[in-house]
Amino acid sequence: MDSDATYRFSVPLWRWPGESPWHFVTLPEDQSDEIDERTRDVQRGFGSVRVQVAVGHTTWATSLFPSTEHGAYVLPIKKAVRAAEGLTLGADVAVTIRVLDLPG
Repeated sequence: MDSDATYRFSVPLWRWPGESPWHFVTLPEDQSDEIDERTRDVQRGFGSVRVQVAVGHTTWATSLFPSTEHGAYVLPIKKAVRAAEGLTLGADVAVTIRVLDLPG
């Protein structure tokens, strides 16, 4: 992954409140702020940012979504990834993301 647009972090896996099947990690605030600044002119619907993600041996394309509640971007971690990588609720997840949409 290109280091110019690549971010690495390890944060806990959490589930959307209620009976939701959606699981996420919240990006560190400093990295979220930098990504927001770098992508402000190319963000998509709802302020989303396209990224390529690697967790363990699994790589996939998805989007980051801004969360006012968390004050940072959140990254959905789909069920197939959680199963393949043995991820459990509350456990730290080592994540590498590469931002795909950067201005000119």
